[in-house]
Amino acid sequence: MNTSPKHKDFASQAARILIETKAVLFNAHTPFQYVSGNIGPVYVDCRRPLSFPEARGALMDMAADLIKAEIGLDEIDVVAGAETAGIPYAALIADRLEKPMVYVRKKPKGHGRLSQIEGHFESNDAPKTILIEDLQNFGHSKQIFVEALRGAGATLDHFFVLFDYGIRPDVVKDNANMHLTQHHLCNWFDVLKLARDEAYFDNETLDSVESYLQDAESWQAAKRAKAS
Repeated sequence: MNTSPKHKDFASQAARILIETKAVLFNAHTPFQYVSGNIGPVYVDCRRPLSFPEARGALMDMAADLIKAEIGLDEIDVVAGAETAGIPYAALIADRLEKPMVYVRKKPKGHGRLSQIEGHFESNDAPKTILIEDLQNFGHSKQIFVEALRGAGATLDHFFVLFDYGIRPDVVKDNANMHLTQHHLCNWFDVLKLARDEAYFDNETLDSVESYLQDAESWQAAKRAKAS
């Protein structure tokens, strides 16, 4: 979990950008349907800020400053973007850090050099690498990329996401098992705090969202029971 002074400043700023670009949405009356089949009052699309130059620039400036403060430039040789949403953010962050950038496929491509890691990568030097994704929910997807990078010789101790759900206790355990330190700009509780402080949504919606974040399964069960 991020606890640095930099992160405390950035969490609120990033939350505001995500709300104002409608990258995060709250809807307590008509829940969102997720790929898993579950429902909830919150939705996040971290690809959306890419379409807003000023917002994108501010997020990437904060990301670069946070990474410098919490990891340090000397501890990063390569910035690696995870297919697909992590690729543009990795490129933008690598540019600000003035570091080489590669990207990692979910599986090796089926032609040419059969590469899974694209870009110049000196595996014999065990380059200190940071993995970039757009968001983390359950955290399962990153294992593919972690294994690919470490299998290619990378030293991988850190990964960064713009947005962490922050409501999955098992994710913290998984990160520890993978020997990874997570860094992020903000999570759902940061968004909820700002939304309350600045009255972005009505109290009924905010109370429902808070109830969901505290216990998603109970919230979902109550909503479905009410609808039946």
